[in-house]
Amino acid sequence: MKKAFLQLHLSVFLAGFTGILGKLITLNEGLLVWYRLLLTSITLYVLFRFQGTFKKLPWKDILPIGATGVVVALHWLFFYGSIKYSNVSIGVVCFSLTSLFTAIFDPLINRRRFDVAEMLLSLLTLAGILLIFHFDTQYRFGIILGIISAMFAALFTVFNKRLIKRFDTSTITFYELSTGFVVLTMALPLYLHFSPVNTLLPSGIDFLYLLVLAWFCTVLMYLLSMNALKKISPFTVNLCFNLEPVYSIVMAFVLFHENKFLNNAFYAGLGCIILSVGLQMLRVAKGKTAADNVSH
Repeated sequence: MKKAFLQLHLSVFLAGFTGILGKLITLNEGLLVWYRLLLTSITLYVLFRFQGTFKKLPWKDILPIGATGVVVALHWLFFYGSIKYSNVSIGVVCFSLTSLFTAIFDPLINRRRFDVAEMLLSLLTLAGILLIFHFDTQYRFGIILGIISAMFAALFTVFNKRLIKRFDTSTITFYELSTGFVVLTMALPLYLHFSPVNTLLPSGIDFLYLLVLAWFCTVLMYLLSMNALKKISPFTVNLCFNLEPVYSIVMAFVLFHENKFLNNAFYAGLGCIILSVGLQMLRVAKGKTAADNVSH
């Protein structure tokens, strides 16, 4: 069990490091995501082939999985765009709005009743974002990109929940990312027309960071979290992943000294978001305890 918890917390740390790498890599967000999808798709294909777990699917199954892959590619594009136009702290704070969009999209798409408590707690997160947006005007465009990123992240969560009921996670992950790569490849010439770059090739250090992003912060993170799930409940895993923005912000403060460029509005907004996450964790923990008592 101790090994499983170590694997879980390492996967959360690696997830938190993705924002840092987004800042370190000098490529624009379009090329960054294209290389991440390319390297990750190739790695997963080789890995699953070696393990004998690769599964060929018919087109009728690939289409809904691939569509979800396009959504995650869009989420990454806007997430890294948010970091490029603001900073890591702003990008990961805006990502916290995923809970609000999930609370809206999940009932609409799956035709269930709205959870009032979820909505209220998510609105507290929204209040934190609006507080930062209103007073910290220099990062407004980055905040807008971050909010759109959170919207796509929520859609990905809702759609993925449906797919997991029909397919295993490794198959879903490979087809999602490979389809996202294909679609982004077709869209990249138009993207680069409106966002031109001097070179399409990453520098030596950028390529090293891209390998870390693909191999450690995507593939290894996925394998560690899947292994942890074998011994730890999904509830505990989701609870631990709430630490991801905290890791990212602390690392951004240490590496880039971003705390020097953030005003009191950011900390007040961050306080609202942390309060929202904390209350949500307590709410879910109480619900879990109550369910366990009933089952016993």
